[in-house]
Amino acid sequence: MSSVPDTVYVAVPASGPGDVAEHDAGVDESVQHAASRQKRQYASSAAHRREEVRERFSERRCENFRFDPNTAGIDELRRLGFSLKQAEAIDNYRSKGGRFRRKSDFARSYAVEDSVFRRLEPYIDIPRIDLNSADSAQFETLPGIGAYFASRMVEYRKKLGGYSYPEQLMDIYHFAREKYDALKDLVEIATPPRPFALWTLPLDSLKAHPYIRTYTAAKAIILFRENNPASALTVSNLAEAGIIDRESASRLERCALVSP
Repeated sequence: MSSVPDTVYVAVPASGPGDVAEHDAGVDESVQHAASRQKRQYASSAAHRREEVRERFSERRCENFRFDPNTAGIDELRRLGFSLKQAEAIDNYRSKGGRFRRKSDFARSYAVEDSVFRRLEPYIDIPRIDLNSADSAQFETLPGIGAYFASRMVEYRKKLGGYSYPEQLMDIYHFAREKYDALKDLVEIATPPRPFALWTLPLDSLKAHPYIRTYTAAKAIILFRENNPASALTVSNLAEAGIIDRESASRLERCALVSP
């Protein structure tokens, strides 16, 4: 018996001369891409672990400066004394729509240690919302204010020519004292309202004001100012004459008015 193996013939499908080589090259390229991706992922993970070790065993220098926890970047938070993990947790909370309305909200964050908050509390600066420049989206960030009340706040501001004092929010239908008390420390009037020209405006413009409202009252104001000296043109005198009721007069007196 011969020790030489039988000759074996392998049938290869007809193909172009470069097909096998191209197939091998494609496999090699895929493997190379996978290896490269794994290498980058490992390098990123290793860099993150090195950073964590460095923070854990090196002395962290803390700075104190005024900051808004809603806008401070990761680098700023780390300068304030937060670890990378804590800074990323705060940033992640904000990126998901979270907002710190008050200092106490920031204190309750699990990423903020009590001792760190006590040190930073004097430097926390969370701007209040300006009632005369904020849009509906900003109003919706206030507690208890959804899309409905946000739009009503903007609409009423237009009627007034701008808020003169925050309590005017309670003039809005169903804007109860409880709702106002829940947000009064979060709002302010930084932009002055447009002064109301009570003593010169025509009848239609007077009638459109929320504290005058009626044709009768607007007409009476015009008659009053036409028949009295400038020294007598006061809101309290309008109330004394029975032109507007006492409650409306007290509100109107607090508004920004153009002098007669």
